[in-house]
Amino acid sequence: MKKNNPILDLPSVAKAGMRELQPEDSALLLMHFAFRGLVAKADVFLAGHELTRVHHRMLYAIARSERLSIGGLIELLGVSKQALHRPLKHLQDAGYVVAQRDAVEHRVKILSLTAKGKEIERLASKHEAAAMKSALAGVSASEQKAWRKVMIALARMVT
Repeated sequence: MKKNNPILDLPSVAKAGMRELQPEDSALLLMHFAFRGLVAKADVFLAGHELTRVHHRMLYAIARSERLSIGGLIELLGVSKQALHRPLKHLQDAGYVVAQRDAVEHRVKILSLTAKGKEIERLASKHEAAAMKSALAGVSASEQKAWRKVMIALARMVT
């Protein structure tokens, strides 16, 4: 990496003596550390409730979907049924999520948050929203637009 590259200002990067092997390395490092910064306070909050980022992603998705089935959640998150099973069962057992059979398609279970689930999701997401708002406040509208274009391009690679 170049001497004037701001990624070198990150203490953990500087301490590790990381160097750029590929032109995209600094962007990948920034993505990694930016995501950690985004979720840091939410992760601490969730840990205090014996929950993880995986649980939060599930709660977040269910909260924003009107009729999300278990299969739909698997597809949305891009995970296997086996990977979803344990954290979803934990959320159900802890009283955050309920799964009810669909009235029309009886083989399908529709997920919804309980009042407890809505509250924990709201509080965890509040930490991430505050971090995002703070970061976006430091850049211009055109810079935000460019950032969103990059994020959309990356997101489209998995859909």
